[in-house]
Amino acid sequence: MKSMKTLALVIGLLGLSGVSQAQFSSTLTAVSDYDFRGFSQSAKDPALQASADYAFGETGFAIGAWASNVDFDADGDIELDIYANYTGEINDTFSWTAGINYYTYPGSDDLGDYPEFFVGLNAGDFSFKQWYADNLYDLDVEGMYTEGNYSYSINDAVPLGFHLGYAWGDAWDAEELIDYSVQLNWAVNNFTIFGKFTGTDADETKVTDDVNNNEPRFLVGVTTTLPWGE
Repeated sequence: MKSMKTLALVIGLLGLSGVSQAQFSSTLTAVSDYDFRGFSQSAKDPALQASADYAFGETGFAIGAWASNVDFDADGDIELDIYANYTGEINDTFSWTAGINYYTYPGSDDLGDYPEFFVGLNAGDFSFKQWYADNLYDLDVEGMYTEGNYSYSINDAVPLGFHLGYAWGDAWDAEELIDYSVQLNWAVNNFTIFGKFTGTDADETKVTDDVNNNEPRFLVGVTTTLPWGE
């Protein structure tokens, strides 16, 4: 109960920041399972999530924060990510981006905080990112993650997203993993309803328990962006 109250407070603060100034934007999301690179971060239980982002005009620089409840069968029940990124335009079709995500678990002694860096290229409906962490999951091992994404619009209200990721490096010596997802969004007024199919190709490291489950599975959710009308 205490963790949910703390999460509600964090989400409330993130949401309020989005309404305070036009430079801010916020999202609120309810999802049946918090998925991250093919792994369940909420033990296949529902998650409540929120973000707040601030863009520094047309400079290409932005900062933000994102929060969700988690369940790793440990003493940490909340994830709070702080991030910063820069996007530079190459031409009308191509742009590049670079940034850092800092993953934190407030109030947890079992879950360690760690940073992850990325560089990426955007080309029309395609995007590619290379991630690097020198202390992945606070385990003192290097981890690499390469991802590609493609967005296809069935119509203005129904985009379809495809994702393919590859986890490799010292942290994945037991078995390098490929994760995948297909997500269908449906925009209805100020809300977006989505369905997502995700999973990994894990064999030796396949997790069938709910905690950190990485089997193929389907999840649904709804998200909204604040402030409305901006």
